[in-house]
Amino acid sequence: MLLVYRKRKDSTDSDCLSVGTFMDANGDGIGDFQGLMRRLDYLHGLGITTIWLMPFQPSPQRDDGYDISDYYGVHSRYGTLGDFVEFTHGAEQRGIRVLMDLVVNHTSNQHPWFQEARRDPDSKYRDWYIWSRKKPTHANKGMVFPGVQKSTWSYDKEAHAWYFHRFYDFQPDLNTSNPHVQAEILKIMGFWIQLGVSGFRMDAVPFVIATKDPRIKKPIEQYDMLRSLREFLQWREGDSIIIAEANVLPETDMEYFGKDGDRMHMMFNFQVNQNLFYALAASDRRPLVQALKATKPRPATAQWGLFLRNHDELDLGRLTKEQRQRVFECFGPEKEMQLYDRGIRRRLAPMLNGDRRRIELAYSLMFTLPEHPSFVMETRSAWGMTSSCPSAIAPARRCSGPRNHTRDSRNRISLLFR
Repeated sequence: MLLVYRKRKDSTDSDCLSVGTFMDANGDGIGDFQGLMRRLDYLHGLGITTIWLMPFQPSPQRDDGYDISDYYGVHSRYGTLGDFVEFTHGAEQRGIRVLMDLVVNHTSNQHPWFQEARRDPDSKYRDWYIWSRKKPTHANKGMVFPGVQKSTWSYDKEAHAWYFHRFYDFQPDLNTSNPHVQAEILKIMGFWIQLGVSGFRMDAVPFVIATKDPRIKKPIEQYDMLRSLREFLQWREGDSIIIAEANVLPETDMEYFGKDGDRMHMMFNFQVNQNLFYALAASDRRPLVQALKATKPRPATAQWGLFLRNHDELDLGRLTKEQRQRVFECFGPEKEMQLYDRGIRRRLAPMLNGDRRRIELAYSLMFTLPEHPSFVMETRSAWGMTSSCPSAIAPARRCSGPRNHTRDSRNRISLLFR
């Protein structure tokens, strides 16, 4: 089933895809930019006006590309920089804009910056990461993946020091408070803008802007960083955008948007998402109505992105324990369907037992809500639930398990915004 939805004349349809699972042009079983280039006419024919690319830069691929080892290149499995430029040029000719993931909270531990930092304490890159001579007392707190991560600090034998990693131990956090790191992030953005990108979906924004130090037990968000990023971006390309992935409480929403609308252009609404699933599970609309009211305030120039499922697990961490259990019982009753004791790893269709009427009901509900909906096109790309993956790994973003790499397989999210 394919849905192309237009809410009004100035709405645009965008396609979020993983290059590696979209179309294989050279027969090696992995999608690539040449294959994607071949399908631009197809996407254009669907009414797609924006393509959002998941990470495609060089990476050891231990976290499905979210462990980047070179911000200025293209992974060889997907092609070359030349192939990428041909793709963005072809997209521009068809009136299609290109967005990409901006993953700058951390790097891969194989990144040359980290390798030099661990070898030489006097290297300029040493201060690009967070180090401690002793293991911090709060090292066992703040894990993103509870039950999988044992700590947010790991010891590096070559550096003779502990390093901070909010995510996995092979993803050391960048010291984003360092002005040189901030300048490098702007440089990364400018590089891809120059090659035809029109904006970014910024990964893990609350962690990017948080202060990081072994002495800090409660990080402080540096919201002014968001204004600097937007300011730079719009000087380079006036109509480019940043979409924030920020699963935060409603009282901090305006800090991310900016009271004058001068920070993030758009945010995904996790609050509404979680309460929408509770409404479907419990036939109780009241918490959903409360979530809609709580997230209603926003600058006139900003927007919310609504969604049912994305490329991570369905996070239910903002619900009460009782509400979360109700959703588990309805949509993920078996333990292997659940994740981190707070989420569900299943895709939408299996959660609704493949019942077309229920799926249409869920989408109809989302489409009638205020703001702009996004939806995943669940085709033949193994997005049901990959039970062979470790229980700590979500099937889409955090699983390298079996996937269908046929030329017709593709992952899609349609994201509508002005």
